[in-house]
This record gives sequence, C-alpha cells and structure tokens, in this order.
Amino acid sequence: MLRGRRVLLCVTGGVAAYKSAYLARRLVEAGATVRVEMSESALEFVGAQTFAAITGEQPFTALFGASLVSPHTELARWADLVIVAPATASTIGKVANGISSDLVSATLLATTGPVLIAPAMHTEMWEHPATRHNMDVIESYGYHVVGPSPGELAGGDVGMGRLAEPEEIVDAATAILGGDGRGRKILITAGGTREPVDPVRFIGNRSSGKMGHAIADEAARRGYDVTLVTTADLPVHPAAKVVRVETADEMQEAVSGVEPEIAVMAAAVADFKPAARSKAKIPRSDGLSSIELTDTPDILASLVGRSHRPFTVGFAAETGGVDRAIEKARRKDVDLLVYNDVTEPGSGFGTDTNRVVLIDRDGDIEELPLLPKSEVAARLLDRVAAAIPDQG
Repeated sequence: MLRGRRVLLCVTGGVAAYKSAYLARRLVEAGATVRVEMSESALEFVGAQTFAAITGEQPFTALFGASLVSPHTELARWADLVIVAPATASTIGKVANGISSDLVSATLLATTGPVLIAPAMHTEMWEHPATRHNMDVIESYGYHVVGPSPGELAGGDVGMGRLAEPEEIVDAATAILGGDGRGRKILITAGGTREPVDPVRFIGNRSSGKMGHAIADEAARRGYDVTLVTTADLPVHPAAKVVRVETADEMQEAVSGVEPEIAVMAAAVADFKPAARSKAKIPRSDGLSSIELTDTPDILASLVGRSHRPFTVGFAAETGGVDRAIEKARRKDVDLLVYNDVTEPGSGFGTDTNRVVLIDRDGDIEELPLLPKSEVAARLLDRVAAAIPDQG
C-alpha cells in the first residue's frame, strides 16, 4: 500500500507515544521506508532504541549533533509524507505560529510536502479556544488531520483527545499518498437486493454484504476513488463514497451514474421481482396462491455492454462445481469471475471468511484457501492491479 514511499514519523511528548512504536511497525509492514524524529519530551515516554529496532535506523532527537548537517531541512526534503503522532497541544501551537524551537517544529516549518497531524491530549486541552484556533490555522495550511477520538486518556480520565488508532493513521497516510489504486475510479456493489411484495414482505437472499464491504475498504486503503453501492448497513471506510439502495432497480440507477475504470460486482442481485407490488399489506386471511414474477435488470451486463467498458469483476455464489461458474464467466464476458460454493463451511452467507476461485477470461482458475474476507479482498485487488499494468 505504501511500497517505496518515504515517511518521516515525528513523535512528540505525550503518553500516547507508546502507540507510535506500533504505528512505525504498521508503516513498515505497509512497505514504507520510515525514519523517526523524537522530541526531547517524547524520550520520557518511549526509548529511541525501540524505533531503531523497528525501522532499522536510529531516530533523530535533536537539531544538533546528528549525522546530518541540517537534519530538519534534509529530512523535510527526504520525506514523501510527514506524520506527527502523537501531536501535542504544544507542537500544534508551535506549528500554527511558525515557531521552530526544536527538531520536530523546525522540520515541519521546512516541509513543503504533505503533513498528517494526529492530535492527542486531555479533553480540556483539546477543547481550549487556543487549541481550536491553532487547529483551524494548521488546517488552513493544507495539513491533513486524523483524530482525535473519544476514549480512555492518561490518569484514568475519559473523553475526547485519544490518539487515533495506528491502523486509522496508516489508512489516512495511504489515502494521501495513494496505494496501487492511485486515484483510479472503482465501483463496487454489495449486499443482497430486496424486491418488495408489499410494504412488509419482500423477495431477497441471504447475502450480508460483508464481502463487498471488505473489497471497498481494501480499495480505499490502496488509494482508489471508491463508490460503493450497497444494500447493507455495515461500516464503510471514510474515504469511500456510499450509495445506499434496496432494490435491483435502485442499484441499476445508482450504477448507471458512475463511470468507473474498474467495476467489482459483489452484490447478490435478485434475478426476479414481483410484477406488481401491493401498496398495502396483503392480509393472511386473503391468501396468496401465487406471485407473478418478472426479470430484474441485469446490472452486470449493462456494465459489460458499455462502449467504454470498465475492467469488470463478477461474482458467482453457487451450490455446485466450478464448471458452471467457468461457463458463466464466458457467457457474461467478464474479465474476472469470483466463484464460491455457499454450501461449504465458512464460505456461506454472513460469514467472516470465504473460500473462492478466481476465473479469468480464458477459463483459467486460481483456487484460494479459506481466508478472512479482508484477505480475499486484498488477493482480488492484487489480481486486478496485475491485470491493469499501466496504473498510475
């Protein structure tokens, strides 16, 4: 996600500094080359050797006596992104007012690239008018901000001011720098549609939407411009644009308004809908011997048939062997089809895991083991990225 990117992590003096060690680890795992600056007070909370062991380089802790002649300017030029986590009220105040009295504040004053600020402090400090003013000022500079969050603070207090979780900060960094998506537009559908019989009853399916939402989250982390059209009421990555729908017709309308480069059609769209919908609940006493059905729109076909068709990924939730899915991939003319047998343990609707087979245009298959849906999403987007080599 951050492969080849250079990140300067600035750690200032708050108890949340201990989380910055884990943040450094997550940045390294995401592929970034990480260097660390520590303020004098940060050293009271966490040791420099901890960061040295994680990043492979000794942190910079002072303006003078470092291996670099001018550490603040050289590190500012080196970094693709500067992250300040935790950012104390003191550091925020210095930056807002152009004060460069230590290594971190001097580096920020010399930085012309993107800066991500992750504030952390007691609630009273966060809510003080001076801090609110200073935050407005640094945001006017174009700095990005993540957090803070409500939760447990130092000394047993509880309130607003808790440092954003390391995963949130990595996600924000990826969104700023762009992962392998680098701004490409991707459309993802998720969840099972509901086709009303009357105001109470509907024809639907068991799809939870978890797989589609996992793909949307992973795509957002990789820097894609994500539009998620979903029937599911599940959490969504903050960088994704979400369109909530219920029926196949509503999903078709939402999809028709998007011009993506990639479309991942993970939704379980009902094949049929009632030909007529009762405006009032049908009483049980009236009986209902049959329901006349009519076709729903073929959303996948509408995408494949576009003059500027996107790279299209279809999904096939089946109850039989893979041969039927291979035939479907050819018939639907998709670039990639994701097949799973919903009768397999751990691979059905509503689970947090999935066992899928990826089928390409030639009918060649790649079988994945039972994996968390987040990992299936990552593997799928790896295949998409490999199939579109001119990204970025």
